Amino acid sequence: MLRTVNRVLIGLVGLSLLVLGGSVLAVGLGVNPPSWWIHDGKHDVLLSDAERTRWNDESWWWPTVIAALALVVLLTLWWLTAVLRRRRLTEVRVNTGDGEGALLRGRALEGVLASDAGRLDGVQRAQARLKGRPDAPETHVRLHLEPHADPGTTLNYLTAEALAHARNSAGLESLPAEVRMTAVKHKAERVS
Repeated sequence: MLRTVNRVLIGLVGLSLLVLGGSVLAVGLGVNPPSWWIHDGKHDVLLSDAERTRWNDESWWWPTVIAALALVVLLTLWWLTAVLRRRRLTEVRVNTGDGEGALLRGRALEGVLASDAGRLDGVQRAQARLKGRPDAPETHVRLHLEPHADPGTTLNYLTAEALAHARNSAGLESLPAEVRMTAVKHKAERVS
């Protein structure tokens, strides 16, 4: 969802800046603007003295401006932290049975899971990524299937072998997984 919000927000800001900048450039180059447009001609300013000071005497003006700018700053900070936030899980807590526990590197578990999934019949390449919390990880697996692979059988083997092996070796009660399968592009085979 964040990726969609990110793309829509950047697209809207870019489109509005492009339209506004292009229209100001067009008016500056001598194009006659419509009657409702904010600029009248080449030598017009963006805000006249009367427009800038029109609302200064109103009691609601400055609180409204400050609240709107504060909202813009808060939304921008939220967006920036959401974009910069780590998406990968770096460590997984492993229950060792002695009450202490241990930390397992997330990349190590991802590597083992990807190599186990890559050994399945019909899988050309496998990728795995961990998300979630260190005590409740989730995995996202991407499988690139060869033309002869049966997706249902591959999914059953992935669940029964690779995911079960990763879950048991890390001592996790559960390891939710999202699996995406794509077919590898290949040339048409000639049948004779």
